[in-house]
Amino acid sequence: MPEAIWIAIALVMILEGIGPMLFPNRWQEYIKQISRQPVDQLRTMGGVMVTIGCVCLYFLL
Repeated sequence: MPEAIWIAIALVMILEGIGPMLFPNRWQEYIKQISRQPVDQLRTMGGVMVTIGCVCLYFLL
């Protein structure tokens, strides 16, 4: 079980690193756009992403 957590963390790091590695200028603009969003909208977007992730995980396991 602990191995699966490390594998998951490694995969997240790989996926998160692809954007800045391949498209640094676009990635920087994307981060600037996100930083201008209202806090409530960011919180909602984060909650939706966590919910979708939990549902996907439920169906995969």
